[in-house]
Amino acid sequence: MSALGALLTRPQVAGGRTGLLSQVLLALVCAGYGVGAATGWGSPELALFMGDFGLSVAAMIAAVSCFLYARASVSRLRPAWLLFSVSSLMAAGGNAIWGWYEVVLGLPVPTPSLADLFFLCFAPPAIVGLLVLAKRPVTRAGWVCLALDSWLIGGSLLTLSWSLALAHTAQMAHVEDISVARAALSLAYPLLDIVLVSMVLALHFRRANANRSAVNTAIAALALTVLSDAVFTSPLLRSTYRSGELLDAGWFAGSLLLAYAPWGARRSAREADRSGGQPRATTSRPIAGSLAALTPYLAAAVCTLGILYNVVEGRRVDQVVVLTGCTVVLALVVRQGIMLLDNISLTQELAQKENHFRSLVQGSSDVIMIAAPTGILRYVSPAAAGVYGRDAEDLVGCELASIIHPDDLGRVVHEVRRFLAAPPHEEPTTRIECRFRSGTGDWLNVESTVNRHQGGLLLNSRDVTERVRLQAQLQHNAEHDPLTDLPNRALFTARVRQALGGRRSGDPGTAVLFIDLDGFKAVNDTIGHQAGDELLIQAARRLADSVRAADTAARLGGDEFAALIIGDGTRDQGAREYQVHEIADRLRLTLSQPYRIGASEVRVAASIGVAFAEPAITPTDLMRNADLAMYRAKAGGKDRVELYAPQMQADVVRRSELAARLRTALRDGEFALLHQPVVHLASGSVAAVAAQARWRSAQGILFTPAEFLRVSDDSDRTAELGRWLLEEAVEQAAERARAGHPVSVSVRLSAGRLLDKALPFGSIEALLTRHGLPSGALMIEVADSDPRVSFDDLEQRLVALRRLGVRIALDGFGSGYAAINALRRLPIDVLKLDRGLVEGVVESARLHKITSGLLRIACDLGMQSVADGVDVPEQVLALRAMGCTHGQGMAFSGPLDEYRLRRVLVRGQFPVPGTPAARPVLAGGSIPLLTGSHAETPVPPT
Repeated sequence: MSALGALLTRPQVAGGRTGLLSQVLLALVCAGYGVGAATGWGSPELALFMGDFGLSVAAMIAAVSCFLYARASVSRLRPAWLLFSVSSLMAAGGNAIWGWYEVVLGLPVPTPSLADLFFLCFAPPAIVGLLVLAKRPVTRAGWVCLALDSWLIGGSLLTLSWSLALAHTAQMAHVEDISVARAALSLAYPLLDIVLVSMVLALHFRRANANRSAVNTAIAALALTVLSDAVFTSPLLRSTYRSGELLDAGWFAGSLLLAYAPWGARRSAREADRSGGQPRATTSRPIAGSLAALTPYLAAAVCTLGILYNVVEGRRVDQVVVLTGCTVVLALVVRQGIMLLDNISLTQELAQKENHFRSLVQGSSDVIMIAAPTGILRYVSPAAAGVYGRDAEDLVGCELASIIHPDDLGRVVHEVRRFLAAPPHEEPTTRIECRFRSGTGDWLNVESTVNRHQGGLLLNSRDVTERVRLQAQLQHNAEHDPLTDLPNRALFTARVRQALGGRRSGDPGTAVLFIDLDGFKAVNDTIGHQAGDELLIQAARRLADSVRAADTAARLGGDEFAALIIGDGTRDQGAREYQVHEIADRLRLTLSQPYRIGASEVRVAASIGVAFAEPAITPTDLMRNADLAMYRAKAGGKDRVELYAPQMQADVVRRSELAARLRTALRDGEFALLHQPVVHLASGSVAAVAAQARWRSAQGILFTPAEFLRVSDDSDRTAELGRWLLEEAVEQAAERARAGHPVSVSVRLSAGRLLDKALPFGSIEALLTRHGLPSGALMIEVADSDPRVSFDDLEQRLVALRRLGVRIALDGFGSGYAAINALRRLPIDVLKLDRGLVEGVVESARLHKITSGLLRIACDLGMQSVADGVDVPEQVLALRAMGCTHGQGMAFSGPLDEYRLRRVLVRGQFPVPGTPAARPVLAGGSIPLLTGSHAETPVPPT
């Protein structure tokens, strides 16, 4: 037998026997009373007391018990327990009166007496209570059948009893001239007992399903009471009966059983709640159904037995027997006719339901299977041929486990075990998804709704293979990059988390590589995005081929890739770093090889950052470290590998803090504007001033643009700073012109800032008009280092500014990649040489020739030239000899505040090497321009 079959055939353990203690106690009390009655209680007086008042107390206990339960119950059977309480109360009263005569008064009980009235009142409430307990018919024919069954049983018993004893009792009463009351009383007891027995038997075959245990207990209690009454009323015992004898044990046990019945009902209700309200199937139900069907024939047999008894005894058949027998036979005929019609109707209804069920099952696209408790398939719907590719007949008789995939069988068995152990009302069904073998030998993904069915399973199955494939595809798409099919950031993060938390969690050799393709944006801009996508696909293929099977290559977005290198358990950190560095360098060389895109050959480089796992590090921190190392590699010249160091994080924190301080400084107005004179190299006169922003910190220290612009990554703050610099420079230039110092001012703006929407087209014109700055007094220094700027848009913008009288200077000439193109297309007035050319013009002959050639171009184009970073006299002499017209640098003056600038403008010129000596201006008062990345200069006295 398979594991699934063994599981289904395993017996299910029911709830614990919660009422065992009370049942044992009840049995002990009844047995003790029976032993006492059998031994005569030790004395006649105690026997009389226990035989009368003991029975009265037992009946009173039953009355109180049934009343209390009926008061607390809200079920349909509540009236039955109230009637049983009244019936028991009558029995208690009759026994109490009987004891009053025998025990208290010491007199024999008269016949008839008040006790007989109470005893006769015992039967009617019990009979009505039994009717309440019976299952109520739902049709008129059912009510008729219930009445006929009751008469069949009662009439048969009356026939038999009349033949055996009651006829003789009636004759003796007539012969002995007994009073009518005594004669009626002698017949009333057995007749009421016959009615009670009839109701007990009818109720046994028609009892309701609810509270079956309580109903059975009540029936047993009343049956025991009726049996004791029957023995008491027999002619053989009644004349010799005395209170306290063994017969009293039957009445005593019947009363206590009736007292126990309702509390058994409460316990049965709790068990029904735990089982979901479904009655437990028992083996006696078919037998009970057969006996119920045989009831009419048994009644006829009993009538026949009564008549035969009279014939055998040679007696004349009594009229009562004949009349009763005829009515029983008539009731039997009527009942059989009703049953025949009912059977015809039920047969037609059953056939209709079977046809309906067959149509539903055969027309359903789902496969319905019934597995026996042994795990064998007993039924498979015809839909199996279309779903599984196997005929239903081929599957019937197979083990359910034989068509389930072996890898799924353990999970299915576990789920079925859990489902069968759960209470049915809490979990009526469950859902199982596994793989079934199809007729072609393939495995289909099948989803089954499983129900309990006669100890086995009922499975409603459907093919969900396409849905599973779609879910797998959606899951793959959610975790992989759509262009390269590499794992995306989410899956890569999950893999990193798994590597840090698995069995190698303490392995310091696990490393994360962040890779950025240098020059990829230029590929998109020059040959198109489609070519860029093809380059990314080839790069992803190279990356995936270069890592091991246990490692993970991923695309994080854009031209950023990543790789997870799983550690090999090496404890030598230096050796592991060297090994991973070699892997990263090999990746760099692989990714830097030429790419064939169509007919073109494209080259890009790779900057790689490497970060190693540390104890207790999180995936987020590890990936952040690799990202920082990658950006350090790009900042260090690109096309290189950089290992993460803790100092990188400290630099980021410091930059973040400085950026936050920068935003606060913009809001609080902590920026100051300085100007550096631009000197005519031939005469030393001040031709213009270059506006430069400085950040005056709370400690009185000025930060240079190279320091705070490097951390100004917030585009909004940068735009705000550019607007402030332009407005402040124009405003101060206008004030100087009004004060008699009309000198032009130059403001450096990037090409991207000139085209930024944050600087509207008419804002510069409005600014010049508002402050009344004359034409030619403002010069914009344009940087040409941004390849993303469109020359067409920039040309239109500069032409519009030229119409406003704004002069245009090309800043950093000689360093940008598009300098020649800018000269060709843009309306340039002044060329400003880059500091890198000026610094080595004296020492390097090669640089001297390059600078000379550039100045010759400016001269041929009729442009003025400005050399930035002229710091020593030798540079002044060399540049002037090459034809450079203006210079700016420490050879003349550093950046000046407004007070010192006006003193310079009053003076009018600076001493120039090679000309007659003149007293230097502001000797010792200039601010040295430091080139360090974060150097600070003290604020000069004002």
